[in-house]
Amino acid sequence: MLEKHWKEMRLPSDLIEVLSGCPGFEVPRDRETLLRLAMGGSQTADVFDVVYDVPGAGQVQEATVTRCKNGLSINYSDPRMRRRDPDCMLVADENPSDKERFSDRFGRSFAPLRAETFAWLKSQSLIVLPLYSGGREFGSPMLLVAPRNAAFFVGALADLQEMLPGEQVPRNFEPTAIIYLAPPFRHTHFGGKQVVVHNRFEGLHEIFAYNLYPGPSAKKGVYGVLIHQGEKEGWLTAHASTVQVVTPYDNIVTILHEGASGGGKSEMLEPVHREPDGQLLVGRNLISGEKRLLSLPRGCELRPVSDDMALCHPALQADDGKLVVLDAENAWFLRFNHISRYGTDPYWEGLCCHPAEPLLMLNLDGKPRSTCLIWEHIEEAPGRTCPNPRVIMPRRLVPGVISDPVSVDIRSFGIRTPPCTREQPSFGIFGLLHVLPPALAWLWRLVAPRGHDNPSITESDGMMSEGVGSFWPFATGRRVTQANLLLRQIQATPRTRYILVPNQHVGAWETGFMPQWLAREYLARRGGARFRKDQLVSARCPLLGYAMRSMQIEGTMMPHWMLELQLQEEIGEEGYDQGAEMLYDFFGRELPAFLEPDLDPLGREIIECCLDGGSLGALEKLLPQDIFL
Repeated sequence: MLEKHWKEMRLPSDLIEVLSGCPGFEVPRDRETLLRLAMGGSQTADVFDVVYDVPGAGQVQEATVTRCKNGLSINYSDPRMRRRDPDCMLVADENPSDKERFSDRFGRSFAPLRAETFAWLKSQSLIVLPLYSGGREFGSPMLLVAPRNAAFFVGALADLQEMLPGEQVPRNFEPTAIIYLAPPFRHTHFGGKQVVVHNRFEGLHEIFAYNLYPGPSAKKGVYGVLIHQGEKEGWLTAHASTVQVVTPYDNIVTILHEGASGGGKSEMLEPVHREPDGQLLVGRNLISGEKRLLSLPRGCELRPVSDDMALCHPALQADDGKLVVLDAENAWFLRFNHISRYGTDPYWEGLCCHPAEPLLMLNLDGKPRSTCLIWEHIEEAPGRTCPNPRVIMPRRLVPGVISDPVSVDIRSFGIRTPPCTREQPSFGIFGLLHVLPPALAWLWRLVAPRGHDNPSITESDGMMSEGVGSFWPFATGRRVTQANLLLRQIQATPRTRYILVPNQHVGAWETGFMPQWLAREYLARRGGARFRKDQLVSARCPLLGYAMRSMQIEGTMMPHWMLELQLQEEIGEEGYDQGAEMLYDFFGRELPAFLEPDLDPLGREIIECCLDGGSLGALEKLLPQDIFL
């Protein structure tokens, strides 16, 4: 047990000094212990305030933890802490990296602050959490060192990854990554902003988390550890949800859905949303108010595999030419901003309101001893609710979840698209579904647009990039290294095919996530993403690959103007071409950063072809795949 044998274990000297000098530390025995500690150690308290002494400011309340019938509701006093700051990650070491260095932003070495952080931790009663990032078989042994009153944060990470109960920690446990949590430092050193510092040594990856929102550290910080491990060993962890889709006729198609934050990863695991009469609202025209509805008597059965992080380890790969993935998480960090009233999504509403175990819920308006409702989001100002309500859902509580590796038939990429009209053109020129050749699929993953009205981060303005595979914000190394790994992965899996789907808008039509739900139902029913030549047409904008010439779901034809958007009367060819120009400008702005000397030669050809305005056919020839039957 770590509490008894830690002096015999191979721990870093800095951690040994902290544990030797602190007033005491506890290694949680189980999840129930963490939930009790999150309420200040009380079994009966209704509310617990997370407060820290901040020099010059007195006592500062960071968060409030409320005991509800279905779990603990956590709310932050500062609205800025309710979403991930897009530029919060810094690198402190001198190892190869394209990321901003701590010394570049602050003009000083990180070493004194690192020592100051350890000194502060020595003054605190601590929790030490052992865990495995990415699972025991392929991931890394880790530790989280946190102040005792931040137990809800510890509980979040214990759920998200594989917590190792204190009594099971072996004497030879040697962490290769450690997260140190010091919340008051955001006030004393960073002007109230979120900052997470990565410090990579040989054999040890340190993360210093200076805020209490788990997104950039307990969630994406651990993702960064996996990316760093894969970078050294030659594999990737995709930023993706994965689902096995079982049709009413018992056909199975497995879809891996990638994309930047807000790109519809969690939504790909949800049953399609229905109107009160059972129909599907395909979209609502923003100008005329017209609604387009679809009758779908029976949707496909969904068997979730991953929600946000899909491990693509080489040991998993089979010889069938398809990508094989395994969930890299033990729980899912679900965002419910689209559930704003009762009945929107009975599936998640039921699981969250009546869970088999207490849940951890963030940015929801939980009341003591009542059921915390996922459609009641905390207000940030009168009449304005937080756009990032979250529930941490242990995957063991999800019905039908698959824990084994799965072969991927279709890799989907999602993007949040704004409305587009002739009078107000935008990059929102995506049809309901596009089919991409592999070279173009690789390019979309390199630029990975964050897209329109992103709910997960504190700033989101137009066409911003999250970069390589949409996991670049969490990586600590070089973008060209990740681009090469992604290209080689695509080359090694020629039987996995690629699609591109929008969400929120299809031209002048407001759609929410309906395009990806329809694509899921359609492709599963037809057995995959191979088509006759007469079923596809080259998109007017080559960056969008192929558009659907026609698309029929259970006997209903999708309107042709929702497949090829230049046919929408609100857009026309003029509006469409202006949107295409915006897309080309975006690609032209983002792709040159990858033209490093060590970029794979094939990757260089693909990027240069795109930057030179190459045709869809030219891109296809560089990395061929048999899309057509």
